[in-house]
Amino acid sequence: MRVIVVGAGVLGTMHAWHAIERGHEVLHIEREAEARGASVRNFGQIWVSGRAGGEELATALRARELWEGIGARVPAVGFRAIGSLTIVKNAAELAVAEAATRRPDASARGYRLLDADEARALNPALRGAFTAALWCERDAAVEPRIAQRALKAKLLESGRYTYLGGREVREVVGERAVRDDHGDTHHGDAVILCTGAWLGGLVRELVPDLPVRRVRLQMMQTDPLGEPLTTSVADADSFRYYPAYASEELDALASSQQQTPTAAAHKMQLLMVQRADGGLTIGDTHEYETPFGFDVVEDPYEHLTGVVESVLGRPLPTVRRRWAGVYAQCTDTSRVVHRQQVRDGVWLVTGPGGRGMTCSPAIAETTANELGW
Repeated sequence: MRVIVVGAGVLGTMHAWHAIERGHEVLHIEREAEARGASVRNFGQIWVSGRAGGEELATALRARELWEGIGARVPAVGFRAIGSLTIVKNAAELAVAEAATRRPDASARGYRLLDADEARALNPALRGAFTAALWCERDAAVEPRIAQRALKAKLLESGRYTYLGGREVREVVGERAVRDDHGDTHHGDAVILCTGAWLGGLVRELVPDLPVRRVRLQMMQTDPLGEPLTTSVADADSFRYYPAYASEELDALASSQQQTPTAAAHKMQLLMVQRADGGLTIGDTHEYETPFGFDVVEDPYEHLTGVVESVLGRPLPTVRRRWAGVYAQCTDTSRVVHRQQVRDGVWLVTGPGGRGMTCSPAIAETTANELGW
């Protein structure tokens, strides 16, 4: 079988991976020379801890398993089973963390409530003042700026993988064929469109009423910390944005403890993970109303700097990069992904939202299974 995959972000790359794994030939087409969207502008976190139960958690856990296997075969992706700590600083936040540990699926997530000393023993870089931390053993991380290129290099070793960068697919032609902006037509046995946040043009023509929206975020990266940050780190504001933490205790927190004006205005939480070079990737914000602003504004970075310094108990290393990114999210946020056959032999797979890096291996595996690869 010859599979054409359009889009070389992590979701498209994982579809190519599963096709090659099952013995097929892949033509991979990307409108940029290399992926430049949300797949490289993210934390690289394999984030099981906050996922909703049911299908979403099952997908994340399967993806975590697949990522570990891929990391063993492609060490350059930087897979690390580091877990995460969500820091809590008062009784109301502690109550939400305790409620999470009582979930029926808490053991599957690796939840455990640690006191401050136990958390510092696990991650000695956390020298700030806090009450406790929710540990999630199943969380992990990869290197987002490297992973796509490393996976592509491994795919090329198969001899059945062809990559065409700098080609924008403009048209689906008949059955199982696409035409690019160089005027070339490419024929296959199946076409998988993984176009990420590119929802106009061809995608709009194929699915005018696509139930997917775009979300913009801001992030930053620092110089090396100078010591290991042995886990990913989140703050209690993250409880407000992840469905796993929904509870009466969270409702009480929301009514009694408001976010700071900056955090509320930008729909913020702290997520932080250390890169292979020792620097820290820190975020993030959420902007849902389009058209998005084009400025990268400073207030959120000042807020995040204060939160990080309160957790680390030391000044933040110099910030060397700031950036914005846009990802695609199903408007029904309970859905893991939007997968739709849009023509005979042509499928659109998009909208995993902030779950893309985490869930992409399992999403692609499901596509392969459903299409009988």
